[in-house]
Amino acid sequence: MNLDRTRILQYFQLHRPNQRVDHEKSPFHFQDFRKAAVLVGFVERQSGLQVIFTRRPMHLKHHPGQICFPGGKYESQDRSLYQTAIREAREEVGIQQHHIEVIGHLPELRTVSRFAVTPVIAFISPRYTPVRQQEEVEEVFEIPASYVLNPRHLHCSDFIFAEKHHRVVALNYRQYFIWGATAKMIEQLQQHLLPEHHQHTTPSHKSPYQLQVDKITNKHFNQSMNSPMIPGK
Repeated sequence: MNLDRTRILQYFQLHRPNQRVDHEKSPFHFQDFRKAAVLVGFVERQSGLQVIFTRRPMHLKHHPGQICFPGGKYESQDRSLYQTAIREAREEVGIQQHHIEVIGHLPELRTVSRFAVTPVIAFISPRYTPVRQQEEVEEVFEIPASYVLNPRHLHCSDFIFAEKHHRVVALNYRQYFIWGATAKMIEQLQQHLLPEHHQHTTPSHKSPYQLQVDKITNKHFNQSMNSPMIPGK
């Protein structure tokens, strides 16, 4: 999988994203969704493109220890959702605006916690220095884009909750286990950047991580249904 800056730019220039996508196959019918945005940041390194992630501290009440993109709720002072993603990246991770080059966005993702989250795609200067907000961010790290965008690394678990069908997507990289809305955004990104590859490769339902997906599903799904939080906030 040969991904570089030029190819990513070409795909975002040639392909316009759909308006939205729901987190579940049988979406919950909420009357209103609160706007939010996350920053999906690509960093050009000598070893290849990397993607920036954060890990939430274990002491937090909502989504402790989860892996996510920097991001949060739209605030009244934000001029746009792009500005929301840029502001949150600065507040959470210390990435300054002059190090961020926004190139586009993915369809908003409507989550079970009643947020409409817009993934904002950007290139981040490799000269950025992470300065984490210690109360909300335990760790800032990067994963190779070639790994993140490979559909073979996604794994799925299907289950029934409250008489509705749900599909959890997850990705495992070293000690990091990514699931929920963040993994769904990764799947969106794969479908948008590599449509011809994704048509022939679907996330595996039979994998070494199946039990882990089921475990986190049973433990955290009920909480996520009632939590007013989004990944990264």
